[in-house]
Amino acid sequence: MAAQVEIEDVASATNLDNGEIFNPLSDDADSSLVSDGASGSFSTDSVVLLGEGNPERDVITTCFLSGMGTVANDTTIVAVSKNSSEWITTRAKFLAFKVFTEAMARKNGGDANVKYGWYAGSKDEIEGIISYGFSSREVSKFENEASSHGIGIHLVPSKCSIFAAASTEPDEEGLKHLLLCRIILGKPEVIISGSKQSYPSSADFDSGVDNLHNPRKYIIWSSTMNSYILPSYVVSFRSPHLRVLSTRPSSPWVSFAALMSMLSKSMDPSRMNLIVRTYDDFRKRKIRRDVLVKKMREVAGDNLLAQIIKNHGGRNKANV
Repeated sequence: MAAQVEIEDVASATNLDNGEIFNPLSDDADSSLVSDGASGSFSTDSVVLLGEGNPERDVITTCFLSGMGTVANDTTIVAVSKNSSEWITTRAKFLAFKVFTEAMARKNGGDANVKYGWYAGSKDEIEGIISYGFSSREVSKFENEASSHGIGIHLVPSKCSIFAAASTEPDEEGLKHLLLCRIILGKPEVIISGSKQSYPSSADFDSGVDNLHNPRKYIIWSSTMNSYILPSYVVSFRSPHLRVLSTRPSSPWVSFAALMSMLSKSMDPSRMNLIVRTYDDFRKRKIRRDVLVKKMREVAGDNLLAQIIKNHGGRNKANV
């Protein structure tokens, strides 16, 4: 079974990088491919849910599970969603990506070196990326990480989904989400762990990798992140045994969405409205994460926040 294939052998079993899963610019790209009127758990209008038996869903499901290694059998895919080209702005992004692909191919002797890669993020973060593109907020995630291979957008090769999945943040329903993107790598250069590099070292290079022969990380610089990365699909899944591989701190934590829900039960409407407005600004990328956290601490108080996080952590342990 594909789900039992080791990560290193996936390329021979299910390799998304052999070409596009489905041509988004064909005339029938979105016809008879989605569940009726369904958009999954994402509120952005451009995302549509791929139904059971859909050929795109089947390819992505096989690749995702193949890259999950030993936890594949305990992983359940709840939904596979697609960034639909029926929306004019999304179609424009597809067309722009095609232009950049052709330009990269001319620059590098006919090969643009286009790959598929997973981006790990929270549901809110992925929804924002689909709607507005990548921003400095995503880039800043890697600035202070010792294991960072340069300051840019880090993605995981499609055959190594387990490494991306281990970094995801569950939503209020316990679902995790990965964003599958089409990526223009061009000619990559090796970026060492801990590097603070934020652009190509010379005009000869276009992107970064942690290893030229067996990359586990693709690095796209901020200057080209919305030109060389095309958000295409979202996989929503549950994988209960994945937590042992996660790099998340062992101390109690809670997602912003869950925290907002619990705060609303403990605060008066006027103060809660202040936090809600700030949270909406955060989701619309008008403010950074640290600004949201500061406002929450200011309005709700550290004692209440600490108690909510502690209680939420206790419930999670009880459900393990």
